[in-house]
Amino acid sequence: MSLAGKHALVTGGGSGIGLDVARMLSAEGCLVTITGRRQTALDAAAAGSIHGMTMDVRDEEDVISTIAAAVEARGPLQICVANAGIAEGRALHKTDLKFWRNMMATNLDGAFLTIRESLTSMRQTEWGRVIAISSIAGLRGLQGASCYTASKHGLVGLIRALSEDHLGKPFTFNAVCPAYVDTPIVTRNTLSIAERAGVSEAEAQAIMVSANRHNRLISPQEVSSAVKWLVSPGSESVNGQAIEIAGGQM
Repeated sequence: MSLAGKHALVTGGGSGIGLDVARMLSAEGCLVTITGRRQTALDAAAAGSIHGMTMDVRDEEDVISTIAAAVEARGPLQICVANAGIAEGRALHKTDLKFWRNMMATNLDGAFLTIRESLTSMRQTEWGRVIAISSIAGLRGLQGASCYTASKHGLVGLIRALSEDHLGKPFTFNAVCPAYVDTPIVTRNTLSIAERAGVSEAEAQAIMVSANRHNRLISPQEVSSAVKWLVSPGSESVNGQAIEIAGGQM
């Protein structure tokens, strides 16, 4: 089976993991729609078969209209990579409802809306793959990040439920759960840790690197390689899984 001509959606596709996934899918022949809130990042990423469209995954009407426009322009979606998300640690006693709701609206509500609207056209086709970019925090507790952990656990639960809903059909639903990846999000979190802990940026990065079992940051390409496998022939029976990319058993 070739991926040539299949329409793929990647949310948060203007940078980091999403951009690398988009480039991989484009190289495999897909027509790729990337979305994000920063037009400049989308413009910089758009090239060849990669098309940028602004979309706020927290806004239901925006998700509905943007995905409908993408389907009209490039055909039914057959690959959906729900990647858009935010990552920020905060102690529970310092977490207000605004912080909690924004985290859930982005990481969980956004994935729910993206997948729901993608399935509208995908279920009318003969083949489809849905992949959520979760985190090791979707499989275990992450110290100092209870809100983020809850959002990523919810995302894994959503994927597992959808896989049960579509058993025996030509669609699979899986989550990819990386540890700390060398992306702009980790760079921002490094600065945040340095500020909160009163340490240097190098010391803060060392804290994040040491949390990965193999003592290095994971490259975005390692995550996109897992996505490539999940959309390629031979992965048809991989369904409802949460695949760790963490350098060792977490």
